[in-house]
Amino acid sequence: MVEFIGLLKVKVVKGINLAIRDMMSSDPYVVLRLGQQTVQTTIVKSNLNPVWNEELMLSVPQEYGPVKLEVFDHDTFSADDIMGEAEIDIQPLLTSALAFGDPEMFGNMQIGKWLKSDDNALLEDSTINIIDGKVKQKISLKLQNVESGELELELEWMPLDQ
Repeated sequence: MVEFIGLLKVKVVKGINLAIRDMMSSDPYVVLRLGQQTVQTTIVKSNLNPVWNEELMLSVPQEYGPVKLEVFDHDTFSADDIMGEAEIDIQPLLTSALAFGDPEMFGNMQIGKWLKSDDNALLEDSTINIIDGKVKQKISLKLQNVESGELELELEWMPLDQ
C-alpha cells in the first residue's frame, strides 16, 4: 500500500506561445502525472496563449519522482496531438518545506531554490517561499520536444499532518 506524505496543489496559470497543431491554432490542455495519478485542466479552444488559472491536486507518496507534465491539442476526430512536455522536480520544494516544519510559525521569506540548468526545463531559477504561512513555488517552464511553448505554474505544498 502506498503511504502519502502530503498534497501538492499545482495551479496551472497559463501557456505562452504554444505550438500550432491544427490549421491556425490549437485547443490545448495540460496533463500532470505523479506515480499512478493523472489530473488535467480543461480544454481552451483555439488559443496559443491560454489562461487556465486552474488548481489541480496530487497526493505525494513517500517514494516520489518528478511530476510529469504534458500539453496536448484536443482533436475531435483523431488522437490528441502532443504540444510539448516537461518534468517538475518537486524535491527542492519538499526538502525546503520539511526542513522548516510548520510554515505558519514564520513570516514571509525565501526558504529554497530550484536552479535552472541544462538538465531541466526551467526558464529561470525558481524560488521556494513561505507566503502567508504556506510553502509556495512559482515555476516558468520551457516545453521540451516541441518547436515553441512555455508554461507558468504555481506549486503549494500541504503536509498531511496539518
